[in-house]
Amino acid sequence: MDNLYPDHPGAKGQTFTTYATSAEAADSMARCVKFLQTIAFRTLAALGEATVLECVAITDFPRETLQPRFSELIRAGLVEPTGERRRNPSGKSAAVLRLTDLGRARLAGGGA
Repeated sequence: MDNLYPDHPGAKGQTFTTYATSAEAADSMARCVKFLQTIAFRTLAALGEATVLECVAITDFPRETLQPRFSELIRAGLVEPTGERRRNPSGKSAAVLRLTDLGRARLAGGGA
C-alpha cells in the first residue's frame, strides 16, 4: 500500500498491530482521497499562502481528514512550504504552504 502513496493514504506503525490499524484507516479513506486532495489543493490556491489549519478553518472538513492530504500534495510536488512559519491557534508554529509551479500549472489546466 505505501508504494501507492501519495495517490493512496499512507500508513505507519511500529508493530504489526499498530501498522495494521493504520493501514485499515488508510484503506477506509482511499475511496475519497482524490476528492479531499482537491478540496485541500483548491482551498490553498484560493488563499495563496496559508498554514494547514488556516485552510482547514475555511472548509467544513475535520482537521484529521484534511491535514494528511497536504502531505500527499507535497509528496506529489503540487504544494511546498514557503519557508515562513505562523502561529496556529494553539500557539504552535506551523509551516506556511503555497502551490508549486507544477501545482499552478495543474490549476491553470483545470486539474486537481
